[in-house]
Formats: sequence, structure tokens, C-alpha cells
Amino acid sequence: MYKTTNSRVKPTLGLAAAALSVLLLAGCGGAGAAPAAVDLGSGPAVAGTVKKDALKGVNLTFVSYGGLYQDGQTAAAVTPFGKESGARILADGPTEYSKIKAQVESSNVTWDVVDTGSYWAAGQCGTELQPLDYTIIDKSKVPAGLAGKCSVPAMQYANVFVYNKDKYKDAPTSWKDFFDTKKYPGKRAIDGTENIEGGIIEGALLADGVPKDKLYPLDLKRAFKKLDTIKDSLVYWTTGAQAQQMLESKEVDMAVVWSGRAFGAVKNGAPFEPVWNASVVVMDTLTVPKNAKNPKASMALINYYLGKEQQEKLTEETSYSPVNVEAKPKLDAVGKKFLITDPAVASKTMVCNFDWWGKNYTNVAEQWVAWVAK
Repeated sequence: MYKTTNSRVKPTLGLAAAALSVLLLAGCGGAGAAPAAVDLGSGPAVAGTVKKDALKGVNLTFVSYGGLYQDGQTAAAVTPFGKESGARILADGPTEYSKIKAQVESSNVTWDVVDTGSYWAAGQCGTELQPLDYTIIDKSKVPAGLAGKCSVPAMQYANVFVYNKDKYKDAPTSWKDFFDTKKYPGKRAIDGTENIEGGIIEGALLADGVPKDKLYPLDLKRAFKKLDTIKDSLVYWTTGAQAQQMLESKEVDMAVVWSGRAFGAVKNGAPFEPVWNASVVVMDTLTVPKNAKNPKASMALINYYLGKEQQEKLTEETSYSPVNVEAKPKLDAVGKKFLITDPAVASKTMVCNFDWWGKNYTNVAEQWVAWVAK
């Protein structure tokens, strides 16, 4: 079953938390040089597999955001990969973009596989991140459009519009309803941080009549003008925990929140329902820094992570949706309602344009923070 506590938080671009290094498997030393040759076997790559003891003597460092999320990644994929491949795996975190930049610029890369934000990854392909080797990584089971040149999804979730089903007899069904404060009065909660993601901006444009297939490039001026029409009804959350609490306390009547936090609130009894129509799918991604010391081994770990069984366990441990289309995690009724890979849900959601967001993220974040503050 899903665990109802989710400690993952979004990083800020200037995050300065202390890094934690923990040896996951028996062995010593940090990230060392790869052997002269790594034999991963013959034939095409198959997600979720690695040749027995193929990486014996190789050290790898896996980096993520800590807490329940990284614990789930470790249990589902990282530790089993080490046992099967023979690699010694170190854990580090949280992910800090400034550290990746410093490692690459100093030609002293000690991180091998790093869980990053999708927008940042899209903007750093070829500069701080290296292209992935899809002869080693099998992406055939990854949903279309989610794998990029330098990144594959680590998990996926959605910024979903939810509403209090006890308040509205006529249930809202679209972004247009979210912006209709006459028909649907009440407070709305949205992200108030600099880490704005796909969701509310696309929603504002859809509510203003922009066709779904004409959204990008996003017309920010038009989006903010539409957002101005509901600003008096808005409150802002700054952490996932706060967003969830707003639902559980019924402080707000509608909200745009991470699907994992909406699930947690409903699991705890909050009377909210999701509106999946054009809710925006977002994701974390797995990446390999440029000039990583063990690129073939890094690719092998990513390939293993994408396996069906690994993705099922990750979802069961963390509440985030799998990125293997064949994965069938064991979930209760509430969990299934928030599983964005369920065909009934997936057919209604939309995937944001990660390339556009990657190129424009800093500009959007600056405008968003200024708009929230005014």
C-alpha cells in the first residue's frame, strides 16, 4: 500500500543543505575509476536487468533528495542493483545543482547518477549533463515523450486540480471552472514558491480559451492576466506538507497540488476529488553528469531502475507513479484513484513541454515570484 507520509521537497536553485554520504552495501572507498572494460553482456538492453557481477569492483554514487523518496529508490532499485551487478553503491544527497556545476567545471565528478528536476535537466543537456546511452538503457517501456537525450523519468506525478466535493453540488470539471469564482466561490490554493512547475500557468491559458495543442510557447502575459482575475481568491502553499494540510483542514475549497500530496490528504479523510482533465504530468529525472567516471556503469544502473518490478516497488513505497508502462503496483482504492498511469487517468492528463520549460525556467520563476508578491 501507499505510505501516507511523503517527505520529498522541491530543491531551490541555491539549496545549501549538508550532503549525506552513506555506504549502502559492504565495501569501501568513494567513487573510483571504472575498470578498463565493463562487460555488460551481449544482446539488446532489457530494463530491470544487469549481468551478474558485471560491475564487480566498480564504485558508484547515487544522488537524490533524501527522506522517504530516496529510501524508496534505494529499496526498490539501488540496493538490488548493487547486489546483482557487484557494484559498491554510495548514497549522497540532497541534489544540488550548484554541486553538479562545480564538479563538472573542476573536472572532478564524484556523482554518477543524479535524480534532478526535469526542467533543469532539459536545460543542461550537453553542458552539465551527458547524453544517455540508449544501447545500454532500454526506454521501450517508458511512456512516450518522457525520455530525453540526457534524462529519463525517475517517477512521475501531476500538478492536479482538486476540489471539496462536500461544497459543490455541481462538480467542477475543467480549468475554466477553477477560474470561475462566481459559479464556484471559495478559496483556491496554488504554489507560491520560486519552484513553479507546469500546471497553473497552462491551466490559466486553457481557461482563457487557448487550445491544448497551441499552448507552447506559453503566453506568460496572457496567463498572468487570467490569473489576476482570481487573485483575491488565492492563498499560497510553500511546501508539500502545507498544501496537504490546507486540504485536510478544509482551509481551501480548491487547490492545485502535487498528486502525491492530494493522495495523502484524501487518505487521511479530506473530502477532495481530483479533476484530471488537463492536469499536467511532471516528473523527476535520472541523469549522468558530464565526465562522470563510470558512464557505462551509470547507464546500467539507470536501466535497472526502469524495470517493471523496481517501478512497482517504488510506487508502493513512495506513492509516486511508475515510469514503466507494464508496472502494476498493488494499491488500495484511494491509491488507484491517484495513479496517473492508470489508463482512465492518463487519457485525461497532459504532459508539459519539458524543452520549453527547461529553456525558459529562470524567466518564468522570476516573473512568478514577482506576481505572487505584488
